[in-house]
Amino acid sequence: MIKIGIILGSTRPGRNGEAVAKWIYEAAQNRTDSDFELVDIADYNLPLLDEPVPPSMGQYQHEHTKKWSEKIASFDGYIFVTPEYNHATSGALKNAIDYLYNEWNNKACGFVGYGSLGGARAVENLRMIAAELQLADVRSQVGFSLFTDFENFSEFKPGDHHKDAVDSLFNQVISWSNALKAIR
Repeated sequence: MIKIGIILGSTRPGRNGEAVAKWIYEAAQNRTDSDFELVDIADYNLPLLDEPVPPSMGQYQHEHTKKWSEKIASFDGYIFVTPEYNHATSGALKNAIDYLYNEWNNKACGFVGYGSLGGARAVENLRMIAAELQLADVRSQVGFSLFTDFENFSEFKPGDHHKDAVDSLFNQVISWSNALKAIR
């Protein structure tokens, strides 16, 4: 069965992303065509990229990198949950992505953004990064607005209208992950 990692891409104290990622994960539990796992980059304590050899070489020296590599390699596809900070994804998520290379290749990914414009600019930033990593990004995405999907900009209260977008995202990531499995 296809295994999809839902990657929580913020490490900020009091982050809104935790509620968003948990909501996406809970929605995924209704699926019977794949397994989902919530992966919190904060659990990996990745310092600013500290590997002396480029990730494409796969010669990791640090235990935190080896642990991160093993987790990411275990998935067939990914859903990145990203905040939008200054028109881009978080530095913490970019750093976590940059630690690896081959582990991402020939897999599918989708995006869930949140921010003042639903995280749209952060998602666009991640699409460029995905292309370089040979990650096939799907068209469907989900965006949550700090103005309409959060009470007081902090309590996550998404509207029901997001459920169709989430289902579309899951359908695309799962089908592309299945298709790309043949390449790997």
